[in-house]
Amino acid sequence: MYFSCVALYLYSCCGKQSPLSLPLVGASGYWLCLTLIGDGFVWWGLSGSVVNLAIITIDRYLKVVHHTWSKKRIHSWMIHAAMAFAWFAGIVTNTPTLFELSAVIDGVCYSWVLYKSIVDRIFTILWYIVFFYVIILITFAYCYGRILAVIRHQAKVMASHSTSGSSTTQSQTQSHKIQTNVIKTMILVSAFYAMSWLPVNVYYVFVMMDPNLTYLSNFWYASIFVAFLYTTANPFIYATKFDPVRRVLRDILPSMKTSTVQPDHIS
Repeated sequence: MYFSCVALYLYSCCGKQSPLSLPLVGASGYWLCLTLIGDGFVWWGLSGSVVNLAIITIDRYLKVVHHTWSKKRIHSWMIHAAMAFAWFAGIVTNTPTLFELSAVIDGVCYSWVLYKSIVDRIFTILWYIVFFYVIILITFAYCYGRILAVIRHQAKVMASHSTSGSSTTQSQTQSHKIQTNVIKTMILVSAFYAMSWLPVNVYYVFVMMDPNLTYLSNFWYASIFVAFLYTTANPFIYATKFDPVRRVLRDILPSMKTSTVQPDHIS
């Protein structure tokens, strides 16, 4: 992702007369424009990661809010299919637009900018903003809101049915820990997503209103960098703040150390 963005920056800054510019001739130049210079690979991965994040949120919602139903109906193959669907959705949603709005003209790559009309530009940009930003935030708010409501209800039920003081304290402590963990994950993932992708979507609005703006300005590169920062930091958020992920990592790391030490011990 970062290599593609740097390549696009160098090409746009140097111009086609510079020795550093990439030769865009024939079919190879066209595909180079679409995939590397035009950030096709980048947006396939970014869009897939956003869809994958929404799938994870929905899966967590079903397991908590509809625990019995999800335990009976959701199987392991569905999880694998959902993972494949996330990447498939990223490719399908971006490829038609990339082909329609990109071309090589006189050896210069024009990507995501060749709108046929003002209506086409407004519709395309609005579709991206609604699908990859507004709907994702609504999914976060609804799913995590329902999860918190169920957890708080379960905490009240456990507290009302507890008889001994020690069991009451233990159940309340455990419920409070679960609530805190869910709240931290919700705030970090949702708020970080909303803030990091906000500059990109704001620039989309500017491009939608002003046809003279392009995706080669300094503000565009800065906003893309912030979005990339979220994508790279998101796994670390889950690894450090989400208890199930931390438990899995704690189980994996000791076994890895044991497997590396054991051959030396045998020799």
